[in-house]
Amino acid sequence: MINYNGRKFVSVENTANGEVSSKTFFEYKQEGNILSATYSGGEIVKGTLIGIVKDNGSLQFRYNHVNKKNEIRGGQCYSTPESLPDGRIRLYEKWKWTDTDQSEGESIIEEVK
Repeated sequence: MINYNGRKFVSVENTANGEVSSKTFFEYKQEGNILSATYSGGEIVKGTLIGIVKDNGSLQFRYNHVNKKNEIRGGQCYSTPESLPDGRIRLYEKWKWTDTDQSEGESIIEEVK
């Protein structure tokens, strides 16, 4: 199992209906198979996520944040990891807003050393 504790990530790609950008940084924590994180930057003032790390290293979590428009946004996400040659992790994410906007999207975040 991949241990995400203490790892930091930044967004490198996102669909247009997402609010995460290359200015958004994530700080992950892991206790057992429970994943949590805080994130901020770009359009996002402050965000949190909580979820589960599966045996294969994939992630299932819910996220909520407050954006610069002072809106509370939230959704769910499934992430599939890829180990990069330099030892960093890249996550391929499929997400869906669960607030008034029920749209879906995809993004990629990469670990920052």
